[in-house]
Amino acid sequence: MKRISGWSLPVVTLVGVLSLAAPQAVSAQAALPDGVTAAMVETGKTLFHGAALCANCHGQAGVGSGIAPNLADKTWLHIDGAYAAIVKTITDGVPSPKESMIPMLPKGGSGITDEQVKAVSAYVYSISR
Repeated sequence: MKRISGWSLPVVTLVGVLSLAAPQAVSAQAALPDGVTAAMVETGKTLFHGAALCANCHGQAGVGSGIAPNLADKTWLHIDGAYAAIVKTITDGVPSPKESMIPMLPKGGSGITDEQVKAVSAYVYSISR
Protein backbone atom coordinates (compact mmCIF):
# COMPACT_ATOMS: atom_id res chain seq x y z
CA MET A 1 0.00 0.00 0.00
CA LYS A 2 2.81 2.43 0.81
CA ARG A 3 4.50 1.76 -2.52
CA ILE A 4 1.34 2.49 -4.46
CA SER A 5 0.77 5.79 -2.70
CA GLY A 6 4.49 6.59 -3.05
CA TRP A 7 4.18 6.12 -6.82
CA SER A 8 0.98 8.11 -6.98
CA LEU A 9 2.64 11.36 -6.01
CA PRO A 10 5.14 11.43 -8.90
CA VAL A 11 2.37 10.52 -11.35
CA VAL A 12 0.13 13.28 -10.02
CA THR A 13 3.06 15.72 -10.08
CA LEU A 14 3.95 14.73 -13.64
CA VAL A 15 0.34 15.13 -14.75
CA GLY A 16 0.23 18.51 -13.01
CA VAL A 17 3.42 19.65 -14.74
CA LEU A 18 2.16 18.49 -18.14
CA SER A 19 -1.16 20.24 -17.70
CA LEU A 20 0.65 23.47 -16.80
CA ALA A 21 2.92 23.23 -19.86
CA ALA A 22 0.09 22.84 -22.38
CA PRO A 23 -1.50 26.28 -21.91
CA GLN A 24 1.89 27.97 -22.34
CA ALA A 25 2.40 26.27 -25.71
CA VAL A 26 -1.08 27.28 -26.81
CA SER A 27 -0.60 30.89 -25.72
CA ALA A 28 2.78 31.08 -27.53
CA GLN A 29 1.09 29.83 -30.70
CA ALA A 30 -1.76 32.32 -30.22
CA ALA A 31 0.79 35.17 -30.13
CA LEU A 32 1.61 34.61 -33.81
CA PRO A 33 -0.27 36.65 -36.43
CA ASP A 34 -3.06 35.06 -38.45
CA GLY A 35 -1.67 32.73 -41.09
CA VAL A 36 1.69 32.34 -39.35
CA THR A 37 2.58 28.94 -37.89
CA ALA A 38 5.31 27.68 -35.60
CA ALA A 39 6.60 25.66 -38.58
CA MET A 40 6.99 28.88 -40.58
CA VAL A 41 8.98 30.41 -37.72
CA GLU A 42 11.33 27.40 -37.63
CA THR A 43 11.76 27.43 -41.42
CA GLY A 44 12.38 31.17 -41.27
CA LYS A 45 15.04 30.69 -38.62
CA THR A 46 16.88 28.23 -40.85
CA LEU A 47 16.61 30.59 -43.82
CA PHE A 48 17.67 33.62 -41.72
CA HIS A 49 20.93 31.84 -40.88
CA GLY A 50 21.39 30.39 -44.35
CA ALA A 51 19.97 30.97 -47.82
CA ALA A 52 18.24 34.28 -47.03
CA LEU A 53 21.60 35.81 -46.02
CA CYS A 54 19.99 37.84 -43.16
CA ALA A 55 22.48 36.86 -40.46
CA ASN A 56 25.34 38.17 -42.60
CA CYS A 57 24.25 41.74 -41.85
CA HIS A 58 21.83 41.48 -38.91
CA GLY A 59 24.00 39.06 -36.91
CA GLN A 60 23.41 35.45 -35.87
CA ALA A 61 20.92 36.40 -33.16
CA GLY A 62 19.40 39.22 -35.21
CA VAL A 63 20.76 41.79 -32.74
CA GLY A 64 22.29 43.95 -35.44
CA SER A 65 25.78 44.90 -36.52
CA GLY A 66 27.51 47.91 -37.94
CA ILE A 67 25.89 47.04 -41.25
CA ALA A 68 22.25 46.47 -40.27
CA PRO A 69 19.97 47.20 -37.30
CA ASN A 70 18.77 45.03 -34.44
CA LEU A 71 15.71 42.93 -35.33
CA ALA A 72 15.46 41.26 -31.91
CA ASP A 73 13.93 44.17 -30.03
CA LYS A 74 10.69 46.14 -30.23
CA THR A 75 12.25 49.16 -31.97
CA TRP A 76 11.48 49.49 -35.67
CA LEU A 77 13.13 52.14 -37.85
CA HIS A 78 11.08 51.99 -41.06
CA ILE A 79 7.87 50.14 -40.19
CA ASP A 80 5.55 49.40 -37.27
CA GLY A 81 6.78 45.80 -36.82
CA ALA A 82 3.57 44.16 -38.04
CA TYR A 83 4.05 40.85 -39.83
CA ALA A 84 2.70 42.21 -43.16
CA ALA A 85 5.06 45.20 -42.93
CA ILE A 86 8.04 42.87 -42.32
CA VAL A 87 7.07 40.83 -45.40
CA LYS A 88 6.87 44.00 -47.49
CA THR A 89 10.20 45.33 -46.20
CA ILE A 90 12.04 42.09 -46.94
CA THR A 91 10.38 41.83 -50.36
CA ASP A 92 11.09 45.44 -51.38
CA GLY A 93 14.33 46.03 -49.49
CA VAL A 94 15.33 49.26 -47.75
CA PRO A 95 16.79 51.63 -50.36
CA SER A 96 17.43 54.49 -47.90
CA PRO A 97 18.17 53.07 -44.45
CA LYS A 98 18.10 55.41 -41.45
CA GLU A 99 21.03 53.88 -39.54
CA SER A 100 23.20 52.32 -42.21
CA MET A 101 25.05 53.64 -45.21
CA ILE A 102 24.36 50.40 -47.07
CA PRO A 103 20.87 49.82 -48.50
CA MET A 104 19.17 46.45 -48.08
CA LEU A 105 18.47 44.92 -51.46
CA PRO A 106 15.09 43.30 -52.14
CA LYS A 107 15.03 39.94 -50.38
CA GLY A 108 18.38 40.89 -48.87
CA GLY A 109 20.02 40.21 -52.20
CA SER A 110 19.21 36.51 -51.90
CA GLY A 111 17.25 34.34 -54.27
CA ILE A 112 14.57 33.28 -51.79
CA THR A 113 10.98 32.79 -52.92
CA ASP A 114 7.94 34.73 -51.77
CA GLU A 115 6.96 31.82 -49.50
CA GLN A 116 10.44 31.85 -47.99
CA VAL A 117 10.13 35.61 -47.44
CA LYS A 118 6.98 34.90 -45.42
CA ALA A 119 8.85 32.31 -43.34
CA VAL A 120 11.78 34.66 -42.68
CA SER A 121 9.27 37.37 -41.77
CA ALA A 122 7.60 34.99 -39.32
CA TYR A 123 10.96 34.35 -37.66
CA VAL A 124 11.85 38.06 -37.52
CA TYR A 125 8.39 38.80 -36.08
CA SER A 126 8.94 36.13 -33.41
CA ILE A 127 12.36 37.40 -32.28
CA SER A 128 11.12 40.98 -32.04
CA ARG A 129 8.48 40.19 -29.41
